[in-house]
Amino acid sequence: MENKTEFKPYIPASKVTSELTVTSIIMGVILAVVFGAANAYLGLRVGMTVSASIPAAVISMGVIRVIMKKNSILESNVVQTIGSAGESLAAGAIFTLPALFLWASETEKKIEEVGGRENLPEGFLIFEKPGIVEITLIALLGGLLGVFFMVPLRNALIVKEHGTLPYPEGTACAEVLLAGEEGGANASTVFAGMGFAALFKFIIDGIKAVPGEVSFRVKGFAGEIGTQIYPAVMSVGYICGFRISSYMFAGGVLSWLVLIPLIVMFGENAVIYPSDGATIGQIFAADGASGIWGSYIRYIGAGALAAGGIISLIKSLPLIIRTFKDAVKSINVKGGTAGNLERTAQDLNMKVVLIAIAVLTLLVWLIPAIPVGPLGALIIVIFGFFFATVSSRMVGLVGSSNNPVSGMAIATLLIATLILKFTGASGAEGMAAAIAIGSIICIVAAISGDTSQDLKTGYLLGSTPKKQQIGEVIGVCAAALAIGGTLYLLDSAWGFGSAELGAPQATLMKMIIEGVMSAELPWNLVFVGVFIAVLVEVIGIPVLPFAIGVYLPVQLNACILVGGIIRLVFDKMKKNEEEEKKEIINDGILFCSGMIAGEGLVGIVLALLAVFGVDKVLDISGLLNLPPVVSSIGSLVVFGLIICTLLKFSIWKKRKKADVKNEA
Repeated sequence: MENKTEFKPYIPASKVTSELTVTSIIMGVILAVVFGAANAYLGLRVGMTVSASIPAAVISMGVIRVIMKKNSILESNVVQTIGSAGESLAAGAIFTLPALFLWASETEKKIEEVGGRENLPEGFLIFEKPGIVEITLIALLGGLLGVFFMVPLRNALIVKEHGTLPYPEGTACAEVLLAGEEGGANASTVFAGMGFAALFKFIIDGIKAVPGEVSFRVKGFAGEIGTQIYPAVMSVGYICGFRISSYMFAGGVLSWLVLIPLIVMFGENAVIYPSDGATIGQIFAADGASGIWGSYIRYIGAGALAAGGIISLIKSLPLIIRTFKDAVKSINVKGGTAGNLERTAQDLNMKVVLIAIAVLTLLVWLIPAIPVGPLGALIIVIFGFFFATVSSRMVGLVGSSNNPVSGMAIATLLIATLILKFTGASGAEGMAAAIAIGSIICIVAAISGDTSQDLKTGYLLGSTPKKQQIGEVIGVCAAALAIGGTLYLLDSAWGFGSAELGAPQATLMKMIIEGVMSAELPWNLVFVGVFIAVLVEVIGIPVLPFAIGVYLPVQLNACILVGGIIRLVFDKMKKNEEEEKKEIINDGILFCSGMIAGEGLVGIVLALLAVFGVDKVLDISGLLNLPPVVSSIGSLVVFGLIICTLLKFSIWKKRKKADVKNEA
């Protein structure tokens, strides 16, 4: 194992340069809000988020080096540290908090159905939408706990295991920052992705010149296939790669081309719960395959997702236990900012950290806006520190994308809901408390993993850990202030659980709590999903991406697969072009990261327009009144243009560079 004294960072400990400056804080806060909002939108659509560290680093390098003419790599590192906190906090929040909106929406529909709250049936659970203050406080307290839980683990996981834990995203981010002479060109690639995605998103969902989805069905067959044409969705496939995107598509094929046709064929005249009295044939006649998906497949997908999360957690148990024991043994309680410590070894003062954790725990218990009592606060501290340790170690080994945060949240929800139920906290209050506990734990796990990646980047570059930790706190505060308004805006525009915002993880968390608190969950469908997940695991297929594919619409999975196929083509380039291939793939990742941010931001703008009714003024689909076939062709043409922009800023960009070089 490599010793700390043998490692020499890029900026030596003896050299002091700009880090936590006004410039880095302002830029970092802007990126935290931007990438937080964009990832909230993306995660609610596709059930996945992407790391913001590398695009944030590239943008900061472009602005600081090229525009401001400053050579300050550690300042750029603080920008990406603050900026990436927004993405991680959004990921933790959107996986859980929308469940409260879903329950409130069900309450509102029922009240409207029966003609008033006074006519509600006896025992009906009444939920109110969480206030923006409640969402902000849950996000803020969870995020701060995630940062402070990670501080005493830095020495054990980042320093002492430097030669053991690779921290893939953290190392990659350091490499991007070290390639400072290319910062301007790389930054232009990210901004180009943002611009093109914004344009395409506005054409598709703003003026609605073409449909955002193309679907095909065979007469007499209840299945359906097709693709969405959104740049951000395709970008997810490119970043994840062909392997993951193909597993997701396979799950979608199982749902939409196997399970839905079987349900319609064998149960056409049957009325099966959770139907409200309509037969399966009537549901299919009214809404097609989407109706069957909404009524039945999403419960099968939820079962597969839950089983996948638990399986991932069980497989990680030996590592989890060993990590927790080693990390606790290695905590240096005397660490801090003492004068005898080198700059690169200075953490936040440990006494301050412990006091902050104690105060935050008391606030979780005592603040009326957070529906968590003393028992809930105790659960949060115990599970929070445990999963912060697990998350920090797991991302060091397998990266943030493979960190089983959803599995940790599922385990927490199951245990917390059972404890609350047995202690008498049932009904709407108990369910809301369970979601609040799960939300804070999910955010803790996401933020602690992000913090550890950022600290790894700082360790390689020679940053001051204390300043990065302060940056994480700033990023968490900025993102927490923005996430409540973002969730309210998206819910007001389209509603969680809709075709536009499926919110798969939050729906799953909602179902788990309902299943524990009551007996109304369609357990037969859930267990079908569970055993599909077990079967998939037995034959050696990664269960989580497959389970997400089972849950999500096949059109969305197909769009992700297109991005994965493009990445596969780049990966299969000749071996004698290895350096060129690496550059092309990196350019593609940067462009796709920009496209995700660009579409997410326009999605937020369109949501704002929808709330005020302006979206109808922009809609030209009625004026065009194109036949379905022509509309579908138009959608495919736009999709082709989206693919061409990715090629333009990746493989064609590199070819042009090579041609210019050869001519010279």
